[in-house]
Amino acid sequence: MKKNYLILFVLFFCIASLLGQQNDNILSDKKVVNKGKFFVYWGWNWASYTKSDIRFKGNNYDFTLSNVKAQDRQTPFSVHNYFNPSNITIPQTNYRIGYFFKENYTVSIGVDHMKYVMIGDQNVKINGEINIGNSSYDGSYVNQEIQLTEDFLRLEHTDGLNYINVEVKRFDNIDHWFGLDLDNLQFNLTEGFGAGVLYPRTDTTLLGQERHDDFHLSGWGISAVGGLNISLLKYFYIQAEYKMGYINMPDIKTSLNAVDGASQSFYFFQNNILVGGKFKLF
Repeated sequence: MKKNYLILFVLFFCIASLLGQQNDNILSDKKVVNKGKFFVYWGWNWASYTKSDIRFKGNNYDFTLSNVKAQDRQTPFSVHNYFNPSNITIPQTNYRIGYFFKENYTVSIGVDHMKYVMIGDQNVKINGEINIGNSSYDGSYVNQEIQLTEDFLRLEHTDGLNYINVEVKRFDNIDHWFGLDLDNLQFNLTEGFGAGVLYPRTDTTLLGQERHDDFHLSGWGISAVGGLNISLLKYFYIQAEYKMGYINMPDIKTSLNAVDGASQSFYFFQNNILVGGKFKLF
């Protein structure tokens, strides 16, 4: 599955690059000029995650849970939940500001505010040692099966799994594919790569310890993205994107004790709907 996604993206970028070369040759006929403009957008994402191995380490335990499943957490749609100014940061959101440093290239910084929820009560394999004075869980484990009940582990990055990243993208007008030449409506392909850091707010309860729920710089990520941009009236646009990436978090906080922590890595996949605008400052 991962290999198929990677092949699809490589083909997409190669085709877009070839088409972009053709697009460069007709720039003199373009009615919309991007170079020198800033852009902003706000939107929403639907995310999914691959299984991951999670290692938990503290004074009296060191164990790994294998192939842990997780899902996102969508906020029920309503005008109040998604458009009320006091609530707009609660859903899974994407927001970004960037700059066209060339006609067809942008650089930007933004936040992908995803939510990661470990699925409760699943059965997984455990390896390692627990010695916390709890007869229910103390012992040595070698590839044994354990159920992740709430009294054993609750793990969420739900406020959220914050991927703060810089992206470089290519931006290609494709009106000529359809024989269009309109002032106030343009169709564009956009594709690129990004990298950044993970600053999640992790909500964790582990082995009966006091609950942890705080922000912490936990790791790094890389990503690739491709999408369709529809520009309206030269200054506004809507954009649909598909994004995939890899997240590695070696320093997740799991309790108020400084020596307690966890580590995990996984791939993520996003479907994004975005609304934005382009403008010049001077």
